[in-house]
Amino acid sequence: MGNSSIQQKAKTVRLYRTIHKWLGIPLIIFFLLIGITSILLAWKKKVELLPPTQKTQVENGTWILPSEMVRIGEEEMHKLGRDPAVDRIDIRPDKGIAKVTFKKHFSEVQVDGYSGEVLSISTRHSDWIEKLHDGSIVDYYTAGDEGAKLFYSTLTSLGLILLALSGFYLWYYPKLIRKLKSR
Repeated sequence: MGNSSIQQKAKTVRLYRTIHKWLGIPLIIFFLLIGITSILLAWKKKVELLPPTQKTQVENGTWILPSEMVRIGEEEMHKLGRDPAVDRIDIRPDKGIAKVTFKKHFSEVQVDGYSGEVLSISTRHSDWIEKLHDGSIVDYYTAGDEGAKLFYSTLTSLGLILLALSGFYLWYYPKLIRKLKSR
């Protein structure tokens, strides 16, 4: 290969270095955010970001209806002066409990599935960390329709792909240029 081929590859390396730098600088904040929240989510049970799941005191019997679980959760939120709108119920048959979570805040009411007794009321820190991780925290606070989440996820994913590709060429092309020069 001739000198022009080496010069072309050197020019390409400079271009990739520029792309890598100007793409990486603004995206580093997002990558750090994703990395930190990933670690927290992986360790959420060990570092108690998720309230521990309680167990029922009743060994067997008839479960209360999900509508009763919702009513109990709403009632507890009324007592605390929080929005009572229920988002979902996570039923744990093996533990005999149900976790009632809410739309407008990160609270959780754990209800005994047999007696309806409130076993715990806690904040689910892992839920807001998850929303921060995937970008849906913006939609959550602005009542958006996942537009911010889609933009954030697409931007960071494309940025990571482009940084990986440019990083590969920043590693590979100098090796190739040295090899071509030694011939």
